[in-house]
Amino acid sequence: MTTKKKAAGWAALCIACVGGFEGLRTVAYRDPVGIPTVCFGETRNVRMGDRHTTGECQAMLGVRLEEFNEGVNACLRVPLSDTRRAAVVSFSYNVGVGAFCKSTFARRLNERDAAACDELLKWTTAGGITLPGLVRRRKQERQLCMEG
Repeated sequence: MTTKKKAAGWAALCIACVGGFEGLRTVAYRDPVGIPTVCFGETRNVRMGDRHTTGECQAMLGVRLEEFNEGVNACLRVPLSDTRRAAVVSFSYNVGVGAFCKSTFARRLNERDAAACDELLKWTTAGGITLPGLVRRRKQERQLCMEG
């Protein structure tokens, strides 16, 4: 399988996961903890009042997921299946690469711990509040992770 085809597998799964949970908002808004956010959960350099087309948002998501994938690669020393990579990149996109790299989840993946994916279920709060959307997202990410 070519590298591009392999990348397309995890990326398609990840886009579906991230897009489904983040949703598309073409005008900047504040997320549950007050961070300016736009498109599919993008927070980098976002200012209130920013506007993007659907096409711009889709392109931005593709670029950012590749950046997060590179961040994941820098933290992990083990190979990942497409489904596990999609789960890990989705998680990292949501919490940040720094948080992922320092997490017990990353450590357990590197240790090839069969129960590493269970760590995802611990990341369901924002601003100290358990968010039902994060609970659903982590369950979906865990399911993808376990399939790998």
